[in-house]
Amino acid sequence: MTLIRRFGRRGTFWSAASVLALCLWSSGAPSVLYPVYAAEWHLPSVVTTSVFAAYPLALLIVLLFFGGLSDSIGRRRAMLLGVALIAVAAAVFAAAPDVGWLYAGRVMQGIGTGFALGAASAALVENNTSTNPRVASSLTTVSTAVGLTLALLVSGVLAQYAPLPLVLSFAVLFVLAALAFAAVWLTPADTAGLGRPDWRPRPLRLPKGILLPFVAATLSVALAYSVGAIFLSLGAQMARDLTGTTDLLVVGALLGVSSIAIGVTALLLQRVPAHLSVIVGGAISVASLGLMASAAALGSIALFLAWCVVGGVGYSFAFTGGLGLVNTSAPAQHRGATLSMLYLFSYLLQAVTAVGAGALATAIGLGPAVDLMAPLVGVLAVAALLFASLDLAAGRRRDRAALSASSVETGA
Repeated sequence: MTLIRRFGRRGTFWSAASVLALCLWSSGAPSVLYPVYAAEWHLPSVVTTSVFAAYPLALLIVLLFFGGLSDSIGRRRAMLLGVALIAVAAAVFAAAPDVGWLYAGRVMQGIGTGFALGAASAALVENNTSTNPRVASSLTTVSTAVGLTLALLVSGVLAQYAPLPLVLSFAVLFVLAALAFAAVWLTPADTAGLGRPDWRPRPLRLPKGILLPFVAATLSVALAYSVGAIFLSLGAQMARDLTGTTDLLVVGALLGVSSIAIGVTALLLQRVPAHLSVIVGGAISVASLGLMASAAALGSIALFLAWCVVGGVGYSFAFTGGLGLVNTSAPAQHRGATLSMLYLFSYLLQAVTAVGAGALATAIGLGPAVDLMAPLVGVLAVAALLFASLDLAAGRRRDRAALSASSVETGA
């Protein structure tokens, strides 16, 4: 009898990275197609953005009640469950005859990501073979950026040049989900010491002593997600309006510029301290919001591209820094729940941003909606910068106090 050969720590690390990429591929796959759905089914902007927002809303419910599930049943089981649901969601999108199916698909995508995201993020930390602890945070950002970039480009190519544009993108997603499921299946069981699996819903609780870094981290990740919500929900329409093109490959490529900037920047952040990353991310995000408003007001494709690049860089700093703060401050036995709580609040703000942007675009037009959303998200950027600075100062005070106490004991 031949036993299945399981991956080691390195294989488990990259399997978790593939799950993170799949989660963002799943999230971004419909983005290029929203204008097609809107044209074929005569949907207003508020409907397409609410379809987008159904994903984070479903994810929020899962995170709220099952965010700590991987701490009980193991990272492997939670990822397998999440990836399976993402595969089912892809099939629902491929077969969708009307907008109701799009809502159902996005809900299933959100539920699947809710189970997989925190588990995969924790698995990266726990199977990191590098001596640099910030590698896990950077690779999380890179994985999600790669998934999102490929989703936008592949969806654009298939929608523009292949038959069945609303089917093939999700057929590809289904195959990728099946491959990710197989990769996670080959990882070793990680339930040793956890006792009997407990599938009951449990409310999330924050471990003691990490409130300040958790708030700073959550604000930073929420900032990245809120900017991303505007970009993914309205970006395709902005790109079409500014270029005057209906070529979905061009639209997907323009949107992909931002996620490429995210991934490339994340590769350079492995040696940047988490607090500095959050502070820089907040400052760059403020600048990117100004570019976004200017691009919409002036109708400039050059400013739109600048927004894509600068916004991607800001996203990478903010997201990577936020994850870094949580990964270093959360106790290992509560890491899955803590990461899930961070994602919970971040996706909540993302959903509010997406629905708000869509409602405003429908009511007053795309340009004025962007003008109103930019300063609101800017407040979030300033808050992230402020709390990261406060936590950094508090950490330095603790270090000085500890050093002083050590000096006194040595002198004694």
